[in-house]
Order: sequence, then structure tokens, then C-alpha cells
Amino acid sequence: MESKGEIEELDENQLTADSGELYLFQWLSNLERSLRHASTETLKETQASVEATLLKVLIPSEPYPSPGRPLRSLAARCLLVLYHRGESRSLFDTLRVLLKPASDIKATDKDSTRIAAFWTIGELMEAFGSQFMSFMAETATIAIKTLRSSASPHVRYHALTMLRKTLVSAKKALSDSLAKDIIKQMKNGLTDKALPVQRAAAAVLTIVYTPEDSVTLADVESIMNICVKSLEHSDQVTTQSLAQLAGHMLAATQMERAVAVTEQSQKGKKEQEDSDISTPAHIAAENTKILLTPGDMLSQISTQFNKSHSRKTRAGIFMFYVTLLAKLGSVFVESNYSLLVSHLMTEIVSYPKNGATRYDKLFIRKLVGALLRELIALRMLTEQGQIAAIQDLSSSYLKRWPALMPGQVAPSSSILTIALEEVAGLLQQLGNAPPPVQDAVSVPLMTLLTHPSHSVRVNASWTLRCFCYSTPLRLPKAMLAIAESLQRDIESLQSPAAPSDIDRRTLGHSYGLAALVAIVPHRPLYVSFDVSASVLDTATQLLKRASDHDVHIAAVEVEVAWTLIASLMLLGPNFVRSHLPQLLVLWRNALPKPTAKDNVSGRSAAEWKFLLHVRESALGAILCFLLHNSQLTTLDVARRISSLLGNALSFSNVFLSQSIEEVSGPSVIEDTGPSIRTREASLRRRAYQCFSALGTSTLTDSVQSSLLQSVLAVFAGPDIDNISAMQASIASTSGSFTSIWQMTDGYAYGLTTLEISEDGVDQSTTSESPRRGHSNSDSIEHSISALLRKPILGACEHDTLSLSMINPSEEESRSFNAPPPVSSVCDAAIELFSQLLPAQDLSTTLRTISHLIESNRSPKLDKNAGRRTAVMLNSVVAIVRTLRVAMISYHRQSKDTLGHSQVTSALGAFLKDALVDGDPALRSASSEAIGRLANISGSSFLTSQTKVLVDHIVSNRDPQGRAGCALAFGSLYSHVGGLAAAPILKTTVNLLMSLSNDSHPLVHFWSLRALGHVINAASLAFAPFVSSTLGMLLKIYLSDTHEPEGGTLNNANIGGDLQAYPLVCYILDAIITILGPDVHDSSRTRTIVLDLVHEFSVEDDEPILVEAIRCIQHLLMFAPEHVDVPEIVNRFRRHLSSPRRCLKLAAIDALYQLVQKDALAMSRLGGDSLVEDLFGMLDGDPSIDGVRNVISSWLLQTAIHNPSAWIDLCQRIMLRINASQKAVNTANSLMDDEGQSLSASMSNDDTRQSNIAMVATSRWRTQLFALRCLHEICTLVARFGRREHIDIPFARSHGIPVNGLLVSRVPDLIKMAFTASAAYVTEIRLEGLVVLRDVIQVFCQAPDPDYPDALLLEQHQAPITAALTPAFSPDSTPEILSSAIDACAVFVGCGVVKDVSRMGRILKQLTTALGEVDESGNLTMGNFVDLSPNASGMLRVSILSAWARLEIASSEQTYLLDVIKPYRSILAPQWIASLRDYAVIRADSEFIHDASAVALDPSYASLGKVVLLPYYTSSWATILQAVANAMNRSDQSISAAILGKEVGSSVNGIDSAAEGPAPLFFPLFGLIYEALATSSPDTSSRVDTVIACLGALKCLLDPRYSGKALLEPTIFQEFMSLSHRIAMTESAEVLIHLIIVLTTFAKHFGRYVPGGNLSKESQSNTTIPPDSVSTHCLKIFAYTIRHSRHNPGTSSIKGDLSDIAKMISGSLSAFHLIASTTELVVREDVRGIGCVLYGELLKDETSEADLITPTLPAFKSLLAIPCHPSVRERYRKLIHGLLSSCLLNADEMRGREGLISSRKVKTNLLAAVLILTVIPPQVAVSRDVVEHLFFLISQKLEEGDQQMAIVAVHCAKTLAIAASGSELLRACVRLLLPALIQYVAKMVPRVDDGTVSEQQAISIDEVWKTFATLVSLAKEEQRSRLLSVLLPTITLLLRPSQMPPSTIHSSGIAHLLSLAASSPASFKEATTQLDPSVREVLEMSIRKAVEGAAGTVQQSIKPQISLRSF
Repeated sequence: MESKGEIEELDENQLTADSGELYLFQWLSNLERSLRHASTETLKETQASVEATLLKVLIPSEPYPSPGRPLRSLAARCLLVLYHRGESRSLFDTLRVLLKPASDIKATDKDSTRIAAFWTIGELMEAFGSQFMSFMAETATIAIKTLRSSASPHVRYHALTMLRKTLVSAKKALSDSLAKDIIKQMKNGLTDKALPVQRAAAAVLTIVYTPEDSVTLADVESIMNICVKSLEHSDQVTTQSLAQLAGHMLAATQMERAVAVTEQSQKGKKEQEDSDISTPAHIAAENTKILLTPGDMLSQISTQFNKSHSRKTRAGIFMFYVTLLAKLGSVFVESNYSLLVSHLMTEIVSYPKNGATRYDKLFIRKLVGALLRELIALRMLTEQGQIAAIQDLSSSYLKRWPALMPGQVAPSSSILTIALEEVAGLLQQLGNAPPPVQDAVSVPLMTLLTHPSHSVRVNASWTLRCFCYSTPLRLPKAMLAIAESLQRDIESLQSPAAPSDIDRRTLGHSYGLAALVAIVPHRPLYVSFDVSASVLDTATQLLKRASDHDVHIAAVEVEVAWTLIASLMLLGPNFVRSHLPQLLVLWRNALPKPTAKDNVSGRSAAEWKFLLHVRESALGAILCFLLHNSQLTTLDVARRISSLLGNALSFSNVFLSQSIEEVSGPSVIEDTGPSIRTREASLRRRAYQCFSALGTSTLTDSVQSSLLQSVLAVFAGPDIDNISAMQASIASTSGSFTSIWQMTDGYAYGLTTLEISEDGVDQSTTSESPRRGHSNSDSIEHSISALLRKPILGACEHDTLSLSMINPSEEESRSFNAPPPVSSVCDAAIELFSQLLPAQDLSTTLRTISHLIESNRSPKLDKNAGRRTAVMLNSVVAIVRTLRVAMISYHRQSKDTLGHSQVTSALGAFLKDALVDGDPALRSASSEAIGRLANISGSSFLTSQTKVLVDHIVSNRDPQGRAGCALAFGSLYSHVGGLAAAPILKTTVNLLMSLSNDSHPLVHFWSLRALGHVINAASLAFAPFVSSTLGMLLKIYLSDTHEPEGGTLNNANIGGDLQAYPLVCYILDAIITILGPDVHDSSRTRTIVLDLVHEFSVEDDEPILVEAIRCIQHLLMFAPEHVDVPEIVNRFRRHLSSPRRCLKLAAIDALYQLVQKDALAMSRLGGDSLVEDLFGMLDGDPSIDGVRNVISSWLLQTAIHNPSAWIDLCQRIMLRINASQKAVNTANSLMDDEGQSLSASMSNDDTRQSNIAMVATSRWRTQLFALRCLHEICTLVARFGRREHIDIPFARSHGIPVNGLLVSRVPDLIKMAFTASAAYVTEIRLEGLVVLRDVIQVFCQAPDPDYPDALLLEQHQAPITAALTPAFSPDSTPEILSSAIDACAVFVGCGVVKDVSRMGRILKQLTTALGEVDESGNLTMGNFVDLSPNASGMLRVSILSAWARLEIASSEQTYLLDVIKPYRSILAPQWIASLRDYAVIRADSEFIHDASAVALDPSYASLGKVVLLPYYTSSWATILQAVANAMNRSDQSISAAILGKEVGSSVNGIDSAAEGPAPLFFPLFGLIYEALATSSPDTSSRVDTVIACLGALKCLLDPRYSGKALLEPTIFQEFMSLSHRIAMTESAEVLIHLIIVLTTFAKHFGRYVPGGNLSKESQSNTTIPPDSVSTHCLKIFAYTIRHSRHNPGTSSIKGDLSDIAKMISGSLSAFHLIASTTELVVREDVRGIGCVLYGELLKDETSEADLITPTLPAFKSLLAIPCHPSVRERYRKLIHGLLSSCLLNADEMRGREGLISSRKVKTNLLAAVLILTVIPPQVAVSRDVVEHLFFLISQKLEEGDQQMAIVAVHCAKTLAIAASGSELLRACVRLLLPALIQYVAKMVPRVDDGTVSEQQAISIDEVWKTFATLVSLAKEEQRSRLLSVLLPTITLLLRPSQMPPSTIHSSGIAHLLSLAASSPASFKEATTQLDPSVREVLEMSIRKAVEGAAGTVQQSIKPQISLRSF
């Protein structure tokens, strides 16, 4: 609006307009900015008028609008800025003015003015209250009066808020009486009818009771009582406030307070310890004491909890624990952990009433679990704390069962279950358990498997599983121990002497074993697979035996057997495949068809129970089979299984038709074994689950329709007599049915537990924030409040299969909460229904849907309200899930079935009833269903549905219905999509806007939410509505009714959980994304948006802030220049330390965006302290992934500029120096600037201080991340190739300061790698080895700065060895060993130490490992006693590939040959064997049984394959390349290994080919072929692999190895087509190697025809048969030459120029090879083809690249093959043609300029000269051609082009030399003289200037040589004439007077002297005829030269002594 410096006056005329409020809002926003930026003078001048205006805004009269929330907070902020920056004298008057309307209690019509006054007074007093204490009493009185007298909750809330803010600063001024009055009134406030008033009163009390030492015990108790009373009717926000207050009061009891000395003696020892926790030093001098011991303090909560309260109150009381512990902080929690746990266990879990029913037990278990897990373990305990916690839980609870000593009491099953769950969680959190933890848990867990309680057994199995998963070294021993115990149990089952609990023990051991078998696929290297085979044997034996025993024992045997089989199914197809036939038989026996006998009612309940149990157990195994072995489920298997499933269901139906009653009533007490009804439900659930897993495609239509009826009866059947024995209890309560969500019988009328998450629109947001726009509660509050809406609670013991089914590699796999069978059968039914229905035809669909709707309307439900609700909910959930499946998998088909008008009209009406029912679950599910249905069905349904909804809204005022309809609109629009729903957009938007203005929170909340969905779905189509929507948002923001505390009493009480502002902000965000870059177009829109976003971002509420951050993120994308980045970075940093997790996550997201955009700017703004904060956050809560992304992105962008600073950061994390310690350290030591800036930035942030001051160590996940960062830094530096980072001398010579460079930190990097290598967590050790390897690889070439010839790493050899040593210790794991061997090989091979004797332990580790590989059996790796076969296999591969790397490196580093030499005899056969094994593993398993090759290690059979395949895949190419290298060196051992012979036995050449290929030829050839034939995404490594394969193939083609295998027609054809394909697709780099392979092939087998022997004609070498090997190879050679240039219409070969030239040379050499093995005409044909192709290259004009010059030698050799006299004419024609085309090519370029033309002329001249010099003298060439060539050369000499002249001189010299052998040339060579002489003459001026270039000097020397050659060619009598021409020419360039003589002068003289020496007579004659002046110069030059030479001879004779000069 105006520049920031000036302050604009308010124009009151604008306020009367329609947009008056908007104008005022923007004027205030602007004013705030101006006041912040204006100069103090301006401020002081305008202060009075601004003050007056602001007061008018706050206390409005016409024309000012009423001051809504944004106006009052803006005005208050403006006043604050004014008084902070300007004069504060007038503040007193301002407060006076404001107190007047505030105290005006009678004026009820002016509520908004009073609220504005309250708000402003509060804000001003909070800031300046300490200077205006006098107002304290007055404000307090006003507040109390208002609280008593006002009717509006809103006004009372604000009066109390004003009181709270005033108390913050002016509390000292309170008189005692007034203070008492305040406390009394506030306690009344806590039980007020209005919830906002309760919240405000709680906040006031928190302030009143600060400082904490003023609190008395009576205060604590009275406040606790009141808070608990208020919980019953509070909403979530209020519960939070009450909990904060209660937490504050209780935490106060822990404050030290001074006491009289006398009391000291009575204090117990325990308290003494507790009181030492945090005693401030100044108090410690007096005697101090705390009010309550920690135990008594906690009892304050538990006593309240154990009184009989509703579920809601109890959940609320649990929140007290949460806030209390959060207040006391993590130090307190960690030091009192055992006290806390024992309090929870004894006071709450063990309190008898808390375990009255199964539901109560589970409810308590969930509450205590959430507290221990989500609050304490995840947020508070350090790693040391977690270890201590496990030890404590183990010693206090797990080890106490069974009670061994008399007088001991074993903990109850509930306590054990909770302890086990928590230990499992802690083990998952810890990663690898350190040794003390292993000792603490391993024994008790085994013991607890035999506990009498089912829950404890199952949970102990789960915990054992977590333990062995995180510490896999314990897995094999645990499995063996349990398997042995199980064997013993099974044997003693039948013996009468067995203990009474033998059946439970047997079951417990089987659960434990099953749980461990299930993790074998995730930890395959630790377990030998023969265990699994023995487990299967045990199981099948048991099944066979079971029929001989009585029902009781048989039941145990059957369950054990099927449980084990189910877990074995997880091993996957490779294990199951071979056992499948056996399994199918077992299943068939377990699930027979029901017979007539089953219908007879003669069976006892126990027998029925057994029969149901057998079937259920077998189905469990089938389910696991279907889920994990889908590739074995062929059509046949699927049919068999589906008939078995059918049998199971019909058996269940038969059972239901009998009315079997149990002897006892329904079992409520757990562990008496499941009731018979539960068994039936379990069976049915399993059958449904199996059908779902099997999929619909394999089921017949009749099966599908009967299944549909069966599942409908379960989830929507009106009569449920036959479903549950709970009927009795239900009937008795049906009279008092309130809400299905309040049920606590764990059944809730058969309700499903499947939750429909609110419409999938916002699934993108993090799982932590439950839903966008909702009050984003933290996860623990969310967990606790969610329990209130769960009438059915799950637990893992409800479904023992859950032990095997969960995938442990997911970070947080909570043992998933299976609902009890009677409920989960309903879930399984709905799941199956949703899969079946979309696959049906129209008639079935119609029938099913109408049946579903009829069930809902059944008259039977009238009597049973609970079942009616359950059926409705189940049906709607089933419909939603069905539609979801239909939209994804059956979209086209479902348009005609589910989308048919008959179906949609029936469903539409049904869903609308559900929609307007008030239940929130129904509302969200049915609205989603309506939207999805509209998507499937088409436009008619869309329009009719819109009409129905509009009518409902118009005719009904009911808020529930309106909210539902609004949500349905949002869903309709977002599911149908912007285009299809365009016609209803206008209606929808207008409707939702008017509903959004509704004062009822339910209505406006859901309408705003729906509007947000619509805007996101409509996208750009919404643009026309943007300005009206923005107006509406501002209006909502200004209106009182939309404030969370506003409106009537009822609305204010609902509004807390349904806040409008976050949604307003969400819509604002949607609008920003629609505007996108267009936000720049309209400044009006932009300013409204920016002002609103700014206003929301300074609100206090977390949900609003989260949404505001998202808006800012989008503004940063579209309008970054309007965002004040430094300011928002500071704001985000404040959010990072917020206790609210959602806010942290949002801030992290925003920072990530900023860092990605410009990390360097962020470094300037946040500096290292921000990165420190981020690392600290990561340490505090490792589950926030966003932090890792921010740091990684930052590091990637900045590490290359300053790696040292990053290493400092990582080092601090790794070496555990926390912030406070660091600050101390810096004071004492001098550091460089960088260190200074880093450490200075660390010591200012207090929040982190408190966070980290106690953390002695970082968590291992943080350390792991720090190590990964180090790895990134090393890779970055290596990738950017900045030499100064690796080379100190180089850096110094360039003046780069060394201390910031990476190389200066090598010792630190090695130190950190060493620290990591000694950690207990496997991941850290592995990452440490990675960093160590990085250091070796990056710095292996780095020179030592102090010793010029040494390398830097030589001095670090000892620490590197030390860092590698722990990897070879007994506690290492196979992965670590493998990585360490790799690192050893890298060190040996990188060339740091080249002397074998000095490599020390590193080399020794490699050689010992290799020695072990050579012995058969499992490796022991020195200290490792029991490596599993898989681990040995993996290590074997690692060791061999490490040595293979050395072999490959030896081609560059020759010293490695000495390292490898002694071991070649071991390596060769092992390398070949491992390649063979890889080939076998790659091939299908059927070959495994074929033992014709070398006998395979049996452990590879089936399972080992899958495990070892990835290891082989990653290293086989390396091994192959090593084999190829060794073959190239013609290493005897390798040859012997491939041939399968002993080294030293004779190996002959091609004659042995008759014997067929070497035994291992085909496996190797197959691997190579497959690798060449498959393309892989990763190009860089693929090229290396391909080149390695081709290298090996070249050697394998030797007939010694391949025999005639490749001449087999099919193999040959495949091989050739592969070669063609490679030629067409690969780059030149690869083709060079392909050509070498094919050349070798042609060399060995060229004359063979595939399938035959030598071709008949080829005996004489005079023909090449068209299908011979040579022909095929020639085609490829020709292809490569032809495509090395750009041909129009075809692709050319890509690659570097040098590679392409090498490739062409290779192909020409191949032509040469083939030509030289043939004779006569054929030879000329081959030569002709080669030359023609080469001629094409000579003609090429497409590129500037010169492919000719480097390939001329190859061309020359092709031309030089001798030619038979009989075909000499063909040869002559070829030569003529070539020469002519060269000359034509050169002529064509006449008059053209540029690089291409000069290259073409140059290359053609060179080629022509080459041809002339190669041809034998017998081949005649026409004189014209030669003369033309000479003419061209002369012409080029005369032209000015310097480069070209040099080439021409070179050609002239070459021809002159060649002329001695050819008459023709000798005759024509004189033609060159004139041009040469002219060339020399042109040089004279340059010689005078001294501007002759080096190249010109060389070319002149060439001219002299040419002259000398010409003289030698001339006959005696002509020589003097020739010399008389040449001598003056040479003399032209002589300068005898120049000292020292120039190079041209010297070379001229040298040539003159040699001419004089070679023909003295002619020389003399010629000199006499010279011009006198010329002769003088000549003589003078020669004389000087001769004298000079003589002088040097003279000097050398004199004896002399001279000092050596350097």
C-alpha cells in the first residue's frame, strides 16, 4: 500500500463501504509492518493519532465494525509495538480507557467490544504489567465479576484469559484476600458448565500456583478432585487443559522446599535419594525437602483412577500421568523408571476391579502400554535408559515367574503380558541388544513360553521373536533349544507321569518355535536350513499320531503341528515347492467333506470343539501358504484348496444347525480355553480369510454366490442368536442401550473393527497428525482418546498366527492387535464381501445389494437397537470397501454392475439414511461411498444425488444431517473429479459457503472441510470463486460464532474439538495452490492472502500453525519475494523445540523445502547451530524421518565447499560430546575460525541444553546417520574430483588454506571408523567399515605433505588395521566379516603399501580366509565356531570376489602379482567353482538333482539358492573378470581348472577340440551369454560387466576350452545374433572388445561351417563359404566400420573419438586377419570390402572428428598383404579406384572453408600418399593420377593455411623417400620442387621477425630432409644443377650473425654439411656458381659452425676442475 517507513492515516470513509472490514484488516496489517520498520522520530510524531485510531478500532462506534478476533489481536499487537518502540507514558491512560468498557457488565449487547478490551488489557499487562501493578486488583475484580455475572461463555473465557495474562507479570501486587477469592472462583470455574471457561480457569490456576513451592498438599488434593469431576463431560481440548493443571500441581510436590531443621531426621532413605535429583546449589545450603515422595505423588492419580468412574474419565485421568511425566522431564523419568513401572503394575494393573472383565483387562493394558511405550520409551528414555529398563523389567517381573522361593509371589499374567509387550518394544527400539540385555532376557523368555496363561505364552513368543530378530546371533541357539524342549514335551505328552501343565508347555514351545521360524527368511545367514526340514518332520509325525490319542492330547498335537507348518510356509516357494504334494494330502485329511454322520446329534461338546479346532488349525496353515507362496498357487492347487475351504464352511454350518451347549456358561475368565462358539467363529474367520487370499478368479460362480450369502448373514444378519453366546448379556443391557461405542463387552452386537479412515483425500499427510484440520493431537493423546471409540479391543493372543504373519523388517511392527474371533469373523466377512461383489454380474449384484438393504430394514432389529446400529455400520463399511476395490481392480466392469441405475438408486437412498444419522463413523463412510458410487455410475446419479442433498439441507435444520450432506458434497466432487463434476461446481460452492457461515460448529466444520476437498479437486476450475471465497474466509475469521469459545453454551462446548480456523487456513492453502504463479497478477488478492497467512502464523493454536506453515511453503514456491525468509526461519526454529510433535513435523517439512531450494543461504541464516538442532531432534526422536532428509539435502549442497565443518558435526555426534561440554572445551582451546563459528553457535540455545545436558551418548540411530553423512561427504568429494581436497602440496601451491580441506581430517575419519567398528550395533559397525573403505579409496593416491615420495595413508596403516580388527572377533556377524574382507582387499589393492612383507595383519586376514575357503565344509573364520551354511556360502563368495578384485587391479598395480602368486593354485579352481555354482543357482531347481557336474554343496538345495543369489549376483562379474585376466596371462592353474585337470598335465591345442568342450565351458559361456543378452538399468556398472564378459569370452573361445561347441548350429546362430545386437546397440567402448572376441573366433574357427567340419572348398583357402564363421564375423566388422560415421536414416555408433578409432582399427585388423588366411580372388574380395568401407569414411563430411589419421596404420597393413600375380589386375583396379576417390575428395573441397573441409583434404592426402608408398612396384599406377596428387600437394604448400602446409610437407617428404623404389614416383617427384622452394621463401620475413612457430621450424626441417632425399635420388651428373637450386634456398634462412644461432639456422647448417659430405664434388661445383653475396653468407655460416665445433673439441682436451652447479 505504501512504503514501509511512513504511517498511513485511516480513511474512515472507506469503512462504510461493503468491504469496510477488509479495508480495516489490511490497514491494521500494514500499520503493524510500518510500526516495526518506521524510524523512532516518525513513531513519536504519529504516536498520539495512531493510538487514538487504535482505540477507536477496539472500542468502536459508527462507522467502525465490531472488533473480531483478527482485528483485536492486530490492534493489540500494534499497541505493543508502539509502546515498545515509542513512548510508554500514555500507556496508563490507554489502560484506563480500556478498563471502562471492560468493567461495563450490564452492556450485554457490546460483548465483542468487551472481549476486545479484555484481550488488549491482557496483552498490554502481560508485557508491561510489572510497571503498572496498580491495575492488578482492578482487573482481577472485573474478571471475577464477569465470571459470576455474564451469561456468554465467550466473554467469561476472555475475562479469565485477561486475568491469567495480568497475573503473569503483576502477581506480586495481589492482596491475600483477593488471591484467595481468585482461587475459590477458579475452582468453581473448573466445574463450570462452559468448557472454554474450565480451560481458562485451569490456566489461571496454573499461574496462581507458580512458583511451585507455594503449593500445599491440601491444594493438590482439592484440585485433583475437581479436575477428575470435570473430566466426565469434557472434550479433548479441555481434558488436555485439566491434565496440564493436574500435572502442574503434582509436579509441584517434587520441588525442593526449605524446612525447619528438626524435620530432617525423620526423612527416609528413599526420599533422600530422590531429593538429590535436582537440588539447586543455593538451596542445598539450607535443609530442603519435597512435599511428597515420587511414589505418593503417583498414588494421587491411581487412587482417583481406581474409584469407579466411566471409561472416559479413566482415560482422562491417564492423561494426568502423561502431562505429569512430561512436566517432570526425562531425567526424572529415567532415574525413577522402576518406581513408575512398579506403581503402574501394583496400583493399577493389579487392582482387582481393573481386571473384572476381559475388556477391562485389555483397556488397562492398552493405557499402560501407551504410557510406557509412546511417552516414556519413545520420547524420554536415552539408550542407556532403555537398556536399564529392559534389565529392570526382566529382573522385577519376567524372572519372578515361577515363584521359586517360599514367600515369593509370582506376578500375575496381566503384569507379565504388559512387561513382555514393553520389553518387545524396547528390543525393537534398541536394534542389536547389547550383552547385558541378552543375558537379562534370553532365559526368562524361554521359561515364560511354558506359562499357564495363553496371553503370556503368545506374548513371550512375540518378545522372543523381537529379541532374536534384533540379535540374530542368538537365533540358532534359541531355535535348537526350543525344538529340543518341544521334542521332549511331545514325547512326554502320552506318558501318564507327565506334569499336569504339559499340554500348555507343549503349545507354548510350539508358538515360540513358530515365531522364530517366521524370521528365518529375514535372517537367513544365521540359520541352517536343516532345522526347517526337521521341524516339518516333527509336524507331520504329530499329525499321523494324533488319531491314536484321545481328544485332549490330540487337540494339542494337532495345534502344535499346524502352527509349525503355518510358520514354515513363510520360507517361501523354494522350501514349500518340494513338500506341496504332501501338504495337500495332509490338508485333505484335515478338511474332509461333511457326511450324514455329522448331522447326527450324538457328539459331545468336547468332540465338536476338537473337530472345529482341527479344521481351524489346518486353515491357518493354508492361509499362510496362500499369502507367501502365490507362485505355487496354480489353477489346480487353487481348485483343490477352494473345495477344502468349502468343506470347512459347510462343516461350520452343520455345527450351527445343531444346538450344542457347553457344560459351563459363557467363559469370561480367560485361559480356561476358548468356548465352543469362539472355536466356530475362528474356523469361519479362517475360511473367509483363506478365500480372500485365494482371490476370486479361481472360484466358480456358484461358490461365489453362496459365499456372498454366507458373509452377508455374518455381518448384516438381523438375528445373531447363533453367532454369539453373549446374547444373554446383551439382552439384559438392551433396555439401557445408549451408544454402540460405549459397549464394553468386547463384542458390541457383532460390530466390525475395520475402520474407514476419513476419505482418502488427505492420506498424504503424516500418520502422526490424525487428519488435516482436526486438532492434531500428539500420538499418545490420540492413542488414549481413540480407545474411547473402540468397543472391541484387539490383542495378539486372539490370533496366534499373528506371531508369524507380521513382517518384522517394518520399523514399528507392533504385535498387531487382532480382534477376538467373534469380531474378526465379521471383519473377514466384510473383507471377502468387498472382493467378491465387484466381480459379480448385474443380477447377482442387484440381488446381493437388495438383500443387504432388506437386512437393515428387518423388523427383527426393532427390538434390538444395538444390533441395528451394528448392522448399519457393518453394511456401510462393506459398501465403501467394495467400491474401493471396484474402482481399483474392476473399474470398467463395475460401471455396468455397481454403476447400474437400479443398484445406485437403491444404494443411494440407503447411504443417505446413513449420512444424516448423527454417527461420525457413518457420516464419513457413507459420504465416501456416495462419492465413489458417483464415480462409477455416471452423470445421472450425480445430478439426482445433488438434488437429494440440496433438498435435505433446505428442508432440515438438523445440524447432524447438514454436516453429513456437506461432507457428501465434498466427497462427490473430489471422487468424480473436476471435469465430470463441473456442472455442479457452482451449486456446490454456493451451498458450502452458506453452510460454512452457519453458527453451529458441526455444520461449519464439516462444510469448510468439504469446501477444502472441492477446491483441491476443482483446481483451476475454481479460479472464478477465489475472491468471493477469500471474502468469506475473512468474514468467518471475524465472526464470533466461529471462534472455538464463541457462540451459545452448547456450541462453545462442541467447538473445542471442531475448530474452524485450521480449516480456514487449509482452504487458504488450497487457494494459494490454485493461484500458483498467478498470485502475482492481482495485488489485491495477493495482499489479502499474505495478510491472512501472516495473521494465522502468529496464532497460538498448534493446528492453525501447522496449516499456516503449509501456506508459507506454497508461498515460498510461488511468491518467494513476498516472504521474509530470515524471519520465518527463526519462527520454524522456535517450532522445532515445541513439545508438540505435529508442529515439529510441519516445521521440518518447511525447512526441507528451504534447504532444497538454497542450502547456502540457509547456512548463512541458520548456520551450524541449526544443523546441530536438527541432529539433536533426530537424537531425541529418531522416528522423525524428515530431519534426515533436511540434513542430507543440506550436506549434498554444501559439503563440497566445507567438508571439514560437516565432519566436525558428525564427529561431535559420534564421539558423544554434547553441547554444554563443548562450550566448556572451546573456552580453553584455540581453534581455527571455522571451529570457532561452529562452537560459538552451539552454546546459545537453552532448550537443547536441557535436552542434551543429560545425554551422555547419542542414540545409535543418530550415530548411524552421522556415519552415513561421512560416507556422503567422501563420495561427494570423490565425485567432484576437487584435487585440493586430496592433495595438500597441490592445495598449498594454489594458496588454498589446508585446515578446511577433507585431507586434513583423515585421522578424524579413521578415528570415527574405529569408534564405530567397536560398537555393539551391527548397523554401526557396517557403516564404520564403509567409511573406512571410503577413506582408503579416496586418499590412496594422496601424497604425504612432509615426505615428498611417500603416500599419506602409509602413516595411518596401524590405525586402519586396528579399525579392521574387531570385525574378525567372535561377536562379529557374517555381514560385518564380509564387509571387512572387502575393506582389507581395498587396502591391499590400492597401492599404499607395495611391499608384501609390510602389509602385516591386513593381508594375513585375507590369506587365512582364503586358506579356509580351500577346505571343504563350513567356514569357521578363525574365531567363529558355528557359521551356518548360508553364512559360509556368502563369505566364500565375498572372499573370492575380494581376491578377484586384487587380480583385476594387478594389471595396473604390478606389485599385486607377487601378492597373488603363492595363492593362484587355490584361487583358480575356487573362482571357477563359484562361477559354476552361480550358474547352477541361476538355472532352475530341477537341475540341482543332476549331479553330473561337480557335486554341489547340499545346503544350496532349494532354500540356500534364494539366500545366496543376491551375493553371487553382485560379485560374479568381478570374479569373471579376474578369471579373464588370469587367462590372458595364460595362467596354468586357470586352464587346468576350466579343463577340470590337474595343474601340469599336458594341455594341447585344437586337436583336443575333437574331445568336445571343457567340462565347465557351458556354465561359463551361459553366464556370459545371459549377462550380454540382458539389459540392466544401471549403465555404468553394466558396461564394466559387459566388457569383463567379453574379455572372458575371448579367452574361452580358445579351442582348448570350447572344443567345437560354438559350431553347433543353434548355439552359433544365437551367438551371432547376440553379437549383431551388441554391435547395433552398444557404444564403441564395448564394441572394441566385441571385435577382439570375433577376431579370435575367426582366427580359430574362421574356415569352419557351423554344424560341419572344415568346409570342403576352404581346404584350399580360395573361397569363403557364405555360412562360414568368417562370413558372419565379416558382416559384423563391416557393420561397425559403416556405422562409425553418421549415415542418414540409420543410427551411428556412440562413443569417444579414441574408442571409435580403436574400433575401426580393430575391424580393419580383422579384415587383415581374414584376408591373410585366404588366397587369390577371395583375398582380394575381402581386401576390397575393407577398402571400400574405408573409402566411405574418407568421403565422410558429417563431423569434424578425425577418424582416419589414427586408423591409417591398420589400413596400411590391409593394403600391404601380398597379392598373387594371377589377381594383380584386380588389385591394381582397387588401388586406382582408391587413389582417384582420394583425389576427387580433396578436389571437391576446393573453395570451401572450415574444419570439416580441411580435415577431409588432409586425411585424403595422407591416405593417397600412404597408398602410393605401400603398393608393390609390380602394380602400375597411371602417371596422371600421380601428377595430380603432386599438384595438389604443391597447391597446399602454396596456400596460406599453416596446418595444411605442414601436412603437405610431410606428404612431400614421404613421397620423396618412397620414390627410390618406384620409377614413376622418381619421374614425377621433381614436380614438388617449385612449391617447396616457394614455401621456404615465404618463411624469410618470419625468420627476420623471429616469429617462426615450433611447428613451422619442424616443417622446414622436413623440407631440408626432402631436399637431401631428392639429391640422393638425382643421378651424379644432375646433382650439381640440383644443388645450385637448393643451396641458395637453404641459405635464404641462414643468419650467421645471430647469437645464439636459431634452431632453423642450426638445422640448415647441419643439412648443408651432410650434403657436402655426401657428394663433395657436386657441392663444390654448385657453390662456385652461387651469387657472391649468397656464397659469403653460406661460407661464413659454415666456417662459424666448423670453428665452433673445433672449439668445443679444443676445450674438452684441457684438464680442468669445475664445481657441480645445480
